[in-house]
Amino acid sequence: MEFSRDQFLEDGYVILRGVIPPQQLEGLRRAHEVLVERQKEIWARERGPDDPPGGVWETHAQPRLNLGALADQIDAQTIGGVEIWLHENMQGVSSRLLGVEDAAVTEMMVMCNPVRDHETAGHRGWHRDFYPPHTAPLQGYADDILENGPRYIQWNLPLYDDSVLWVVPGSHARLNTAEENAALNSDARTPVPGAVQTHLTAGDGVAYILPLLHWGSRYNAKMRRTIHGGFSEYTTQKDLPFLEHLSPASQAAFKRWNERSSQTFEHIEEALRAVIDGDGTAYKAALERLHPGRGEKGWLLSTIFLSKSAKRINQLKSPDFDSLPEQEQVWATSIHPMTLQWGKPLADRFSDQEAGILWTRFKFVDDLLQDEEVQWVPGFQGDETHYYFDQVPADLSVEAFLGTF
Repeated sequence: MEFSRDQFLEDGYVILRGVIPPQQLEGLRRAHEVLVERQKEIWARERGPDDPPGGVWETHAQPRLNLGALADQIDAQTIGGVEIWLHENMQGVSSRLLGVEDAAVTEMMVMCNPVRDHETAGHRGWHRDFYPPHTAPLQGYADDILENGPRYIQWNLPLYDDSVLWVVPGSHARLNTAEENAALNSDARTPVPGAVQTHLTAGDGVAYILPLLHWGSRYNAKMRRTIHGGFSEYTTQKDLPFLEHLSPASQAAFKRWNERSSQTFEHIEEALRAVIDGDGTAYKAALERLHPGRGEKGWLLSTIFLSKSAKRINQLKSPDFDSLPEQEQVWATSIHPMTLQWGKPLADRFSDQEAGILWTRFKFVDDLLQDEEVQWVPGFQGDETHYYFDQVPADLSVEAFLGTF
């Protein structure tokens, strides 16, 4: 499959025609429809007392399947829904776009149409797929992308014609313009200046770099089954019962990715323990093992991510954890390898005392990422916060952090 990686890095997205071989399209539709029916049964069982009989299927503006959560429902009849992720047109292309030898499937999902139109409510407006209080300011992402290339790319691969997604070319590597902010503040659910609608026919794909500014436009009842998820160097797809149904090459790929992810987990622990020990040299060595060849901007972004990890570890170790706001508990326990967050499995590696020391040291980073005044920039997930949305403070650097030891 031909494309220009340079153009992809400049625009932040690329449209690829015929990602799904035509002879595979009908089989993939059938496999995914079986998965949809199995997920609908689960949602019906899990519905709340005030929900309609179908639960999420009837109430959500964009019912979404997570194949990792549906792992025990994937069998010989539906395994094609996983195998497509390992096709050269997806996994191979993703490796080339990321600039790595062997990109790993990180998340596998399917976006479906709602049972009724959601024209003005129930769907998200223009946004970037992150929230700085839980990750990093936009400039941290942009600097790392410009210096080192993307860490993660996301896909939309429709099984039926799909023109839902809009993107703003180049927005993955810069802050919002004043014109964009004005448009977003006026109405975040209409096209902004310079936006492009991705018109995809069944089997086409669009791959894009987060944090590209994008919009899901209108969610209506038109048939939609769009494969969605992404690739990085790590996977969250572990202990999957469907592995026996995969081809030998695909089984080997998942095993390879899991081994790499486990090694990454160890490197993250090494970096955090170096901070506990106040050993800057060991910390730098751990960052190099974690991200070989990434430059200063990449190390800074990883340090910001690790500061969030330290905060979550301390929260998980706190006897007051259950009194935290529900969303904070969700974030503390979530596993998000692209931002070096491994939830409870990582927290369990540290004692209560170590967690306290870790957070005390990283609080220097966390404090610099906040302002006394409440911050807000349109086009992000989440609400107002004291954390900076756009800029990384000029006095925050890896060396400044290590100088506090």
